[in-house]
Amino acid sequence: MVAGCLTLVAGVSSLQAATVESMRLWSAPDHARLVFDLSAATSANVFALDNPSRLVIDLDDSQMDTDASTLPLDGSAIDAVRTGVRDGGGLRVVLELNREISPRHFTLPPNDQYGHRLVVDMEYPGESAVENPIDPIEAMIRDQEIMARQANVQAQVPGSEATPMPDQAPTEVQPAQPHPQRDIIIAIDAGHGGEDPGAIGPAGTREKDVVLEIARRLAAEVNGTNGFKAVLIRDGDYFIGLRQRTQLAREQKADFFVSIHADAFTSPRPQGSSVYALSQRGATSETAQWLADSENRSDLIGGVDGSLSLRDKDQVLRGVLLDLTMTATLNDSLSIGGQVLEQLGRVNRLHKSRVEQAGFMVLKSPDIPSLLIEVGFISNPEEERRLRDPAHQQGLSTAIFSGLREHFERNPPPASLLAWQRDNQHRPTGNEYRIRSGDTLSAIAVRHGVPVNQLRQANDLNGDVIRVGQVLRIPSS
Repeated sequence: MVAGCLTLVAGVSSLQAATVESMRLWSAPDHARLVFDLSAATSANVFALDNPSRLVIDLDDSQMDTDASTLPLDGSAIDAVRTGVRDGGGLRVVLELNREISPRHFTLPPNDQYGHRLVVDMEYPGESAVENPIDPIEAMIRDQEIMARQANVQAQVPGSEATPMPDQAPTEVQPAQPHPQRDIIIAIDAGHGGEDPGAIGPAGTREKDVVLEIARRLAAEVNGTNGFKAVLIRDGDYFIGLRQRTQLAREQKADFFVSIHADAFTSPRPQGSSVYALSQRGATSETAQWLADSENRSDLIGGVDGSLSLRDKDQVLRGVLLDLTMTATLNDSLSIGGQVLEQLGRVNRLHKSRVEQAGFMVLKSPDIPSLLIEVGFISNPEEERRLRDPAHQQGLSTAIFSGLREHFERNPPPASLLAWQRDNQHRPTGNEYRIRSGDTLSAIAVRHGVPVNQLRQANDLNGDVIRVGQVLRIPSS
């Protein structure tokens, strides 16, 4: 009886043993991700060792059925990979490291694309996720602009702490500052990446590869234009969570966020480019809802989750501020989207003739106007062929930037080079004044016989900082 029980247990154990069928590694500027594809679920123990620096990964009841020496280690924190049988059974994988890491690991159940997986993330402390992080001085200028916008939004909230500006001149006089002439930052997000290939065309073209090429071409267009700077959210084949993509754009003080995709539909017939903005309610078409659902599932592939937090605000005020800010950025998104759509229509068929709206998680950044652009349906054989064509990729990127540039030339951020160029090309009329070196806001107010607070209100100024070359509108006294 006892022997029979032992035989049964041994049989169950054998059935539950896992095999490492493959290992995949992706290297990003601020982290590396190692994925073990498993034949069955298993438990793992991950720990670090020093002198020399190593990361040890022990998998219970597991065996290796792949060659770890074929992993692409270039650009990662890993110098070498060793594997062997652990004392007492199971599999041991040792990563020899060349830099400091902060490891974490988790398991993922099977989904539509993969089976059981063990994911080991190695984050690099202090490293930026983008290759060219923003200059600290530029970041300070953007912080001042964001604070001014937030103050204007909060002033619209009933019961907020904002108070009217006094008419008297400020006690501390601030002379006109040199104009920053800062670049307008465009955050460019190539969808999917790493273990998330996105949609796959009939000929095997992967969405993640096509959109990365278009994103790089768009970044080159942006960086080649005076007054603009591109930030690539990902510049390689690695995975970034949807929430992290907008967080990276926010950290880089982006003026605009554009996410590029080349999705598929259940039928090979749909074709053409589409432009999407966030919808705070329902989607504007069945296709928009389907695409939003499929894109938002990306985090399930990578095992990433998160949510926007405004926990430092009062609950009621938080809701009102978020609604006001989202409405303002959504209006900008729809306006810019219309201009981008018009330009795309000159180089490609349009799937929809207006900007669509849906609940894309990657667009949920209340303080940054954003768009998701479907450059085409990779599920359509003819469009898949065109999306692989470098000339067509260049045409799409040029069209996208043309729409963005047209908007910012008409509505440049106050401290930007484009705003400075506009002000200096504009000849002040009788009710305007161009600021000169040594001017102060209070002196200009006295000179024109208007209260300081009226001068602020007429020019949407949150304080007394003014810049050389800036044109002020003088309200009638």
